[in-house]
Amino acid sequence: MAATTTPLYETLNESSAVALAVKLGLFPSKSTLTCQEIGDGNLNYVFHVYDQEKERGLIIKQAVPYAKVVGESWPLTIDRARIESSALIRQGEHVPHLVPRVYYSDTAMAVTVMEDLSHLQIARKGLLEGKNFPSLSAHIGEFLGKTLFYSSNYALKPQVKKQLVKQFTNPELCDITERLVFTDPFFDNDTNDFEEELRPYAEELWQNNSLKIEAAKLKQLFLTSAESLIHGDLHTGSIFASQEETKVIDPEFAFYGPIGFDVGQFIANLLLNALGREEEAREPLYEHVNIVWDTFKQTFSEAWKKDCLEAYSKIDGYLEDTLAHIFSDAVGFAGCELIRRTIGLAHVADLDTIVPFDKRIERKRLALEIGAVLVEKREQLKTITDVLKQFKQHLKE
Repeated sequence: MAATTTPLYETLNESSAVALAVKLGLFPSKSTLTCQEIGDGNLNYVFHVYDQEKERGLIIKQAVPYAKVVGESWPLTIDRARIESSALIRQGEHVPHLVPRVYYSDTAMAVTVMEDLSHLQIARKGLLEGKNFPSLSAHIGEFLGKTLFYSSNYALKPQVKKQLVKQFTNPELCDITERLVFTDPFFDNDTNDFEEELRPYAEELWQNNSLKIEAAKLKQLFLTSAESLIHGDLHTGSIFASQEETKVIDPEFAFYGPIGFDVGQFIANLLLNALGREEEAREPLYEHVNIVWDTFKQTFSEAWKKDCLEAYSKIDGYLEDTLAHIFSDAVGFAGCELIRRTIGLAHVADLDTIVPFDKRIERKRLALEIGAVLVEKREQLKTITDVLKQFKQHLKE
């Protein structure tokens, strides 16, 4: 992996993306190359460059200086490309089989060149098609357990960890999360986006002061708790998968935050997919929820017992207490994610593609209801079985 800078930022197009790949020596100069811009996200351009003769490709991702979902009226730092490539490299030190390989990065051009994953499918798309990706939750549990433990004070000397906190300071993208996940959906804010039929339920949520106090606590935790290098946006649209393989992508929201955030976001997105399914098809999602927490817990515990530097780590009950706090945080963060994906700015197809319309509104109402319960009762829900029991109970009422 090479890193360099250029004196001037210039937006790539399909032609200049091919020229860059050749200039970097990633393809021979006489290769027959094709290129397609495939980015369907909110923030970046993504180019798939492919050598037809060698049947080999790569991805060139470039951050643009604004949020594509809104336009140039919402400027954004291109430093997020540095954050993303650095996060992928650090994650690759612990789970190389679960993240794409980075070949090259350019800070000034906000470019990251990485492994082609086009043989895989975005997990959200596959789940919507009814695929269940049997290895998904075990792989994500391992990813979470290792990346979160080994970037924390439990595994790093304090001076090293403090330097990493500085390196991964990410104020602009954190501001997006702080507003769109933890603030705007809990108020009648202009950024919210939902069907008018949901307004009575949204207003009920906005008037629930006990819920808002708990949401405020979770926001404060997100703002202040620099526990580990978190992915920051770990939903099923940030994961490529197949029956046997899983790759986590897009860590441009990465920063030092609470361990439970990534865990909660992933669990919430499994539950969102379950809400879009009929009862007989939900069981694989419930199994994924169980497996991801159990695998995270096991992986984190094994790393703790093997590599924990904390002097108190051998005291009976400390690991269990740490995991209990992570679980409680994760449940609350999952609740916030359910709410914001229902009435906030950024929706998910898991809910928005439900038909007929009346069923969609009912499932979205349930997402708000369940999300509120997870936020308010996160300290009473002690196990992943408790969480699933609450979820199933609301679907039956």
